[in-house]
Formats: sequence, structure tokens, C-alpha cells
Amino acid sequence: MRQRSVQVIRNPVLAGSHPDPSALRVGDCFYLATSTFEWYPAVRLHRSRDLVRWRPLGGALDAARLLDLTGCPDSGGVWAPNLTYADGLFHLVFSNVSTYAGGFTDSPNYLTTAPGIESPWSDPVPLHARGFDASLFHDGPDSWLLNLVHDWRPGHGGSAGLEATRYDRSARRLVGDPVRIVLPPQAGWIEGPNLYRIGGWYYLLTADGGTGYDHQVTVARSRTLTGPYERDPHGPLVTARHRPDLPLQKAGHGSLVETGDGAWFLAYLVARPEGRHGPCVLGRETALASVTWTADRWPRVTDSLPALDVAAPDLSPGDDATGAESDDAHDADDFEQPVLGPQWSTLRRPATDDWASLTARPSHLRLHGGRSPQSLTGPSLVARRLTAAHGAFEATMEYRPRSFQHLAGITAYYNTRNWYFLHVTADDERRAVLRVAGCDRGVLSVDEAGGVPLGDVRRLSLGFDLSGPDLRFRYAVDGDWCPIGAPLDATVLSDEHAEEFEHGQIRSLGFTGAFAGMWAWDLTGGGLPADFDEASWRAAR
Repeated sequence: MRQRSVQVIRNPVLAGSHPDPSALRVGDCFYLATSTFEWYPAVRLHRSRDLVRWRPLGGALDAARLLDLTGCPDSGGVWAPNLTYADGLFHLVFSNVSTYAGGFTDSPNYLTTAPGIESPWSDPVPLHARGFDASLFHDGPDSWLLNLVHDWRPGHGGSAGLEATRYDRSARRLVGDPVRIVLPPQAGWIEGPNLYRIGGWYYLLTADGGTGYDHQVTVARSRTLTGPYERDPHGPLVTARHRPDLPLQKAGHGSLVETGDGAWFLAYLVARPEGRHGPCVLGRETALASVTWTADRWPRVTDSLPALDVAAPDLSPGDDATGAESDDAHDADDFEQPVLGPQWSTLRRPATDDWASLTARPSHLRLHGGRSPQSLTGPSLVARRLTAAHGAFEATMEYRPRSFQHLAGITAYYNTRNWYFLHVTADDERRAVLRVAGCDRGVLSVDEAGGVPLGDVRRLSLGFDLSGPDLRFRYAVDGDWCPIGAPLDATVLSDEHAEEFEHGQIRSLGFTGAFAGMWAWDLTGGGLPADFDEASWRAAR
């Protein structure tokens, strides 16, 4: 009998910004739901049959009726979605964070359901806004909503612990008052709760130590749902806090999934910094770890450390054999399809024909110029996650600017305050010119002296090369690439650089990782269009 080759899970399994993974198995399919913040379609979904190959399914919340991100702050929006299954329905709980600055966090939580993972999702049901990182736990006929309780009061640390509220699945509403979950005393935040009932125990996974280099997944258990809980005396289930030499850092925010034959795995977030505890341009990504159980029924990850390679279960990949290879290694889109592919995201508004059309001009993506980069409404940006520290993004564009208020091109983008933009615009004599602009923590710069006059050229290719901490733009008119501008600091596009504080209070968070995309501005409000007929991302091997 021919033996099957041993498969390996290579971490991160979802490269680029895919944080806060919620793992679920239904039948012989595994699913991962991850945070999307200010980007549509919201709550990215991936499917696998073997935990090795993951097929991108796009986002669950792809329409304004499901989610309104108008005015969403940088790194606000959808935090820590939770995916579960009960009564023949997928249940998706998510927060839509509209405020987090100055000690306050406005985080209304919602629930939407669907009979199939790619079926239309129901209109969201409002739950509460007492705190974020909400998750749903199904305990037979009963369901409970768990969440962090946010405490806005100065000197109270921001977190008042965890609570659980009964949820009526038939009535689709919370019932009764919340009950505080009794945990042992611990300094710092306790967030990201995920609850499981296994072998007579309630196991509570939490994300502790913040979202940075002290991040960890902690396990506690109790014989009753609300506690009191005891923490695993062994310590964190997984963390890299004391191992800055590891390639995977910030390990935390985990969820468990069982393979169907008694094996268990942990989905959790990691980051790949530039240098030792350096900036993370790629954001926080999803990794998997194999979980074993001790004789006294505590879960364990080998050495409690994140690993690049993990032995995979012996499962057939089925029709997901091609997986997400194109999603994180090489992807080229000629815009032949009537809708954007699952690799693409749009900023703060869903892709609709009035501003992002794939039908107005066949085989092209037409972007009508949107509002300024500082606006929290109406941007015209279509982008994808950067998935490797070394790679190249390219796009071909046709554009006819008539004013210095018309700009279109490609961007390496983090948020409204941190981005680079290689663009075509017009000078004061209304002549087309190619320029580089940038924004570093809100400080704008434009290389007017280094611009390239385009004359009658209307069609050209634009690109950038990412080489670790360095980024360099280039362009081509007739197939010959030419550099433009000086090398740029790519770490401006990192989670760490985006995080800002004023007087000890949060001004801006850095949760999203960097994106590459196509961007069009029309600061006159006229919506002047730019046409893109191909775009590609290639990660270096």
C-alpha cells in the first residue's frame, strides 16, 4: 500500500493582515474568520479541508446593509469577529468600533447568520455595546455571549474583566442581565475570550498581555460556565514574549478547533518583524499550532512557542487543493470578471459601480476619483494586503488629469496618516506629470522637483518594489522600467509606526498591516475616472 507523504502546515497560513482568527469546523471543512477593521468586504473568510491549503472566500459583510464603515477611524471598524455554528446556521458576531481614542471605546456588537458560508448573510441583529471582542458559545440548547467589559474611567485600566449574557437563538436576542466571569487576579488586560466545553470542563481561552510583543494565549478552566476559573499552572498556551529571536512574534488571541478524529489545533495571530522586535509592515497574521492534552486534561502547544512548521493532520484537501497560493505568493488580475476577486479590499465603502466599476469599460477597473486621503468618507481605493517582506506590485493605468486636484496611481498604504503614492496629476499649466507623494504621521510631502513630464502619454505602468525596510517606486511607458524618486522608508507603513499617543491617551492605533493598491482622488468632487486594466502582486521567494 502506498503511504501518503507527511504534510506540513507552514506558518503563517494566512499571510498579511489576518489577525484575531476565529477557527471553526463544520463537517469536513475548516473555516477561519479574521478582522478587517476599516476595509470592505469585512470579516475575511477562508476555507480548508486539510489545514494546509486555505481558499479565500472574500468577506462576509460585503454590503452597506450589513455594515456601515462611514467615518470609521483608522484601525477602527470590525474587531475580532467570532464564527460559530448551531441549528444549521453559521453565526457571525462582530464589533464595529467607531471610537477608541481618549479612553473611550464605542463598540456596538452585532450578530448575523447564514445557512452556508457563502450564502447571503442576514441583516445584523444589534446585541450590546458594553465591550468588544464578543464571542458566542453554544452549550447544547443554550447560547452565551462573552465579551470584555470596557472601563472608560481614568485609573481603572480600561478593562473591568469578562462577562457572559444568555442569548436566545430562536428569538435572536440577548436575555437577562450579564453575569461576571470569575477569574483569578491578573495584572493587565484580559480580552479575546473564547469558551469551549470539553470532557466536563469549561475551557476559557483569553488574549493577555496586549497586542504587542508581550501578547499570549492563556487557558483557564472551571466546572461551571461563569467560574470561578483556575489558570493553567504551566503558564501561557503559546507566547513569544521571552523569545525575541523567533521569526514569529506577538503570538496571541487564539481559538481551538478539533479535526473530527480527536486531534486539536490552535489558530492564533503572529507577526513577522523587521529585525529584533522591529516594525511589522505586514501586520498581524494567522498561524496554526498542534495541541495535545496532558493526563490531567490541560491543553499544550510544544514548548508554548510559535513555530514556522507544524505537522499537519492526515486529511484530504478535497476541492481546496489549490488553496490560497495565489492569495499570498503571486496574483495577477486582468479585471475580466464582473466583480472584484477575494484578494481585493476597498476602504470604508463597498465596491459599487458608481465609483469602482468593472463593467463601464470591459477588462478594466474604472475608479472614479474620491475624496482626499484624510477623509473618513468616500475614498476611491482598491487594495490588497502585502503578504511578504520582499515583493513587487504593478498596475497599468490610463488617465487624463485636468488639474492639480486630479490624481490617480498606485499606493503603498497603511492608513490616512501613513502612505506613499506614485501618481499622475497635472501641473499648473495642466500638463500631465508623474510624481511621488507621501504622508508620515500626518505630515505631507510631494516631490514636485523630481516629477516626470508625461507629454501626451496617457497609458503607463506603475510599480513598486518592497525590500524589507525599503520601498522604491518605478514606472514604464513602453515596457522599459525606470526608477522614480528616492528609496522610501517602508517601516512608515508598520503597525508600530502607525500607533500614536497624545498626553498618554491613544490617538491612533496600528492594527491593519500595509496594503498595495490603486487610488484615485478628485478633490473637485467631480469623480474624474482612472482606468486600470491589470494589477499584480508577486512575493519574492
